[in-house]
Order: sequence, then structure tokens, then C-alpha cells
Amino acid sequence: MKTYTAADVAATTPEELARLREQGPAEDYAAWIRAAAELGLIEAQTIYGQMLLDGAGVERDQEQGLAWFKRAAHADHPMAINMVGRCYENGWGVARDDTVAAYWFRLAADKGLDWGMYNYAHMLRSGRGSVTQNSAAALALYQKAAQAGHVKSIGVVGRYYEAGDVVEQDMDRAFDCYQRCAEGGDFRGMFHLGRLLLLRGRKEDAVQWLIQVPETATPAFLREANDMLQASGFPPLYEGIS
Repeated sequence: MKTYTAADVAATTPEELARLREQGPAEDYAAWIRAAAELGLIEAQTIYGQMLLDGAGVERDQEQGLAWFKRAAHADHPMAINMVGRCYENGWGVARDDTVAAYWFRLAADKGLDWGMYNYAHMLRSGRGSVTQNSAAALALYQKAAQAGHVKSIGVVGRYYEAGDVVEQDMDRAFDCYQRCAEGGDFRGMFHLGRLLLLRGRKEDAVQWLIQVPETATPAFLREANDMLQASGFPPLYEGIS
């Protein structure tokens, strides 16, 4: 693996770094990011934490990934703050703890990070992490994140309007949210848009979205999607797909 000195990091232009990130090798890019992180570059610390979490260009080490997220989080990096929450929520490099996760998500949300709003809204919606359940407050955060262009939040807002939860049911607004979410590349948005298109009798249009769902959806969501299709009177589409 190539090593980088402080002088190497300082001399790297944004264009050179972009080429290294896009063309690799991944191990060299990881080495540059680590060198920058060790020099105190907060963005690099956050990126390196994610690389350790994913095992991208380095050996996977969730505990070290969390350590780098915390280092950047203590320097007030919003995404690092959010990722500390994600680690506690999912047990990545640390024991699961929804209460601690909610604390970090709220910090990220308070700093205006769309992902922080989305994740803390989940806690409010479900009442997890010692957070008092409050669906209306959750919707307000989802809407704020959606207004900032957060694709997944747009889809969740659609679910509120479809269900008539907190707000009056509005299927047209739900459809619009799902369409925006689907066009943003989110598998849940693709499924719900396809499902509503089926309900509107637009089978050919629906199929164009529904067939894309398994490309990025989790197995758990595919099972949920089959249940929703059957509940609406349609055959399951994703049996045997994992």
C-alpha cells in the first residue's frame, strides 16, 4: 500500500484526488484519506470512518470506524455525528443502544443535517431510544428533510398522506411524493409508486418501476412488499428473490 506524507497530502490537487477516488486503486485512495485524517482533516476522518465500516480499500473494522466518526463528531461534523448514531443503532463496532443512537441523531438533526432529521424522526415515530412517541413531530422532521431534497424522507411523507396519519389522507400528494422518491432512486419509492400505479390500472407503467426494486431493496423489504401486494389483491412479485 502506498504511503502519503503531510507534504503529499498538501500537494494533492482536488482533481488528482478525484481521479484517485474514481480510478483507484482503492487501497491508495484509502491510504491518502487515512493520512489526511491523521493530519486532522475532519471530512477525511468521516470518510475514513465510512471506509472502515464498509471495508472499502481497507480491512473492515467497525470499531475503528466508530472511533474515527467520534473523532470527527467531537469536532462538530454533522454527518459524523449522524454516523455515530447509526453505529449505536445497528451495533456496528459497539453494543446496540437506541437511547445513545437517538441522542446523536438529535444532535445531527439540530445541526440541520437531512439524514439526522430522518433518523431522529424514525425514533419519534416509533418511540424508540427513550424518545416519547410523537408521530406529528416525526412528520414535521420528515417534511423538513424532504424540503431539503432528502429522497427517503420524501417517500415517508408520502406514506403519511396515503395512510391519513396526522394529516388528512391525500392520495394525489402521496402519489407525487412516491414519484419524486422513485425518480430519486429509492427502492421504497419505486415500489410504492408502482403499487399505486397498479391500483390505478396502469399496469405497464407500474411494471417499469416494480422490476427495478430488487436491484437495491433489502430481503426484508421484498418480503414486506409481497405482503402489501397480496393485501391489495395482486400476486407477489418477489418470491425467491434475496
